[in-house]
Amino acid sequence: MAIVEWQKDGTVAIMIMNNGENRHNPVWAEAMLATYEEILADQEIKAIVLTSSDPKYFSLGVDTNWLGEQLKTGDYPTISKWLYRNSEVFKAFLLSPVPTIAAINGHAFGNGAMLAGSCDFRFMRADRGYFCFPEIDLGIQFAPSMIEWMKRIMPYHLFIRLKFTGERVDARELEKYNVIIKACENGEKTLEEAVAFARTFNKSRTTLAEMKRRTYKHIIDKMIYEDPEYYDYKPEAAKEGRSPIFMFTPLT
Repeated sequence: MAIVEWQKDGTVAIMIMNNGENRHNPVWAEAMLATYEEILADQEIKAIVLTSSDPKYFSLGVDTNWLGEQLKTGDYPTISKWLYRNSEVFKAFLLSPVPTIAAINGHAFGNGAMLAGSCDFRFMRADRGYFCFPEIDLGIQFAPSMIEWMKRIMPYHLFIRLKFTGERVDARELEKYNVIIKACENGEKTLEEAVAFARTFNKSRTTLAEMKRRTYKHIIDKMIYEDPEYYDYKPEAAKEGRSPIFMFTPLT
């Protein structure tokens, strides 16, 4: 089974992550981008629903095992390259010329929550699964662009609360703050509701793409001008005994 695949349901593309916890690493990023491009090549597609085939996990975010190995061996250039490619995945969903809808059918942690946040709309199952930013306990920082696109989907006070505490919240809590459109009965209903919503779209790709480009200019500007400070490999920092990648800070 492919790490990521898609199924066509009329005018809706159901994009399915198939790798269990759906951890983010270079292989995942390339699979996501390739599948996304394949979907958009079909001009009949009017909306994308992103979900997972695992009944427990939507996405648990960064592949910490892979990342740990790169940090252990000091392969910072590889980490830097991956950070940029992962950012391309988020950018693709943000600027997609068709609406993107996350059907959150299980836990969405860290980068997994960020992925759901990069979509235009969200549905989430209410019977199980949490939305969480565990970065505070892992020594991982948010890139400037991440902060901006998450601020657009939830009240700022809620974002601060989740970011600084690492608290897990469920679909009912997210529905209360309009982070998701609906807290659904179960995983099947979540996908069903998301696809039904996706079928209501028949918008011009050109118009929506330009609308997003203007609306999210401040986010893309941060990707271009601010994120590199935290993504770039800095040999001079390594020589001074500091982390060459400033997305990661030591836990003390």
